Amino acid sequence: MQVERASVAVIGSGMGGSTLAWGLAQRGVDVLVLERGGRLPREEQNWSPEAVFAERRYRPDEMWRDADGRPFAPGVHYLVGGNTKVYGSSLPRLREQDFAETAYPSGISPAWPFGYADLEPYYCQAEALYRVHGTTGEDPSEPWRSQPYPYPAMPHEPYVQQTIERLRVQGLHPSSTAMGIDLGPGGACIRCRTCDGFPCRIDAKSDAEVCALEPAIATGRVRTLTNARVTNLITAGGRDDRVTQAIAEINGEPVRVEAAAYVVSAGAANSAALLLRSRSDRWPNGLGNGSDLIGRNYMVHNNTHIAAVDPRRANDVTFAKTIAVNDRYLDFGDGYPGGTLQAIGKVQGVMMKTHATRVPLPVLNRIAGRSSEWLVMSEDLPVAGNRVLVDDGGGIRVHWQRSNYDRHELLLAWAKHSLRRAGYAAIFEQRFGIGLNSHMCGTAVAGTDPARSVLDPWCRMHEVPNCFVVDSSFFPSSGAQNPALTIAAQALRVSAEVDWP
Repeated sequence: MQVERASVAVIGSGMGGSTLAWGLAQRGVDVLVLERGGRLPREEQNWSPEAVFAERRYRPDEMWRDADGRPFAPGVHYLVGGNTKVYGSSLPRLREQDFAETAYPSGISPAWPFGYADLEPYYCQAEALYRVHGTTGEDPSEPWRSQPYPYPAMPHEPYVQQTIERLRVQGLHPSSTAMGIDLGPGGACIRCRTCDGFPCRIDAKSDAEVCALEPAIATGRVRTLTNARVTNLITAGGRDDRVTQAIAEINGEPVRVEAAAYVVSAGAANSAALLLRSRSDRWPNGLGNGSDLIGRNYMVHNNTHIAAVDPRRANDVTFAKTIAVNDRYLDFGDGYPGGTLQAIGKVQGVMMKTHATRVPLPVLNRIAGRSSEWLVMSEDLPVAGNRVLVDDGGGIRVHWQRSNYDRHELLLAWAKHSLRRAGYAAIFEQRFGIGLNSHMCGTAVAGTDPARSVLDPWCRMHEVPNCFVVDSSFFPSSGAQNPALTIAAQALRVSAEVDWP
């Protein structure tokens, strides 16, 4: 059997794993990153809507199952850089309130085991690492910050600026979206229409491979194994149990990985699944799962895509994802939080066809030519019955029902009303279901009480002291902002504050 050794083995190369590897490299730690996928090829199809959306070129063939056993194609990508290779590069901070307990009419959003102030210095570091463009003073929900954005906000195109003015007339405060893009003098970004949801052929998107993993490898302290799917973590057993090896497969051949510490960063569903598959006599319910919480409290944001059509205005925008409206984020007006309204990348007709399957493509192209696309996002609450499980064959099953959806309905109605007042006469919506599992989190929650959490505040497993989970699995709550920057900030915090081997 092939044997690989390192001081720290990191399983997964997405936002958590790659950022952690970068942070450990700065401390001189020897790191091996294992990624179950390969490197995404730089090719013409990167910017083809037909290839990316209709043909699902960069998605795995893997199917998951819901609580009733029905299969669905999950929104995951097994690539070096993980989902960040195709994400929209929106990198906002969570708000200060998101770290505290919040009572909703239908449930509780629990407090985190650390506050915004603990993470704030690492937010600054993550923004620098991921080339975040933004500005302050526009967003009524923005948290305090100790340093300015490293780069100025992306400029708005004329069509977007006109929409901003129409929203401001209503008393709203549209703000610049915090974006991770290599834009500016000497930058690679060309402000194309194929960013949000597409791979970037010119490495201008601030993804985890480009911004963190490649610089980490360049230090000489980090190396990678690609196409290496980790199937099991094995421990020594006994009271003070520790992981002694990880078993992976490369092209069907087994590989044993020996390290002093192991970091699981495979994403909220796959990290939980790996821990659950790592059963033993010592851990019959999964590695470090004495609390029976691994896989539970699975959250995804309550999301709805909106296509708002103004028949009097042709939309000639190239890069649309530069504004958000957060007036209802902290308080919807009834004492409870609402959520965010964010512009997304310009949607083309062939992309609409993946949802509106019965509408002729020429009709969709005409709609796309006069539409503006938005995401309405509100918080999903942790519910123990919403969970990730593995079946007898090791496949992933997801039990999930929407929570806190009454708030989403209110926010969605408000968003539609605001857009209609801004001149959009027709509004079409696509509500996310179990297959559009955007922003998964919460399956190995962090906390201070081992009976009520899986990880400590630094993402170390309570019951297995040399095993960490550093991705969105640790989130006690989901908030209502894109999670990528928070994952990166926590990875930097963990790399800096833990006593690594």
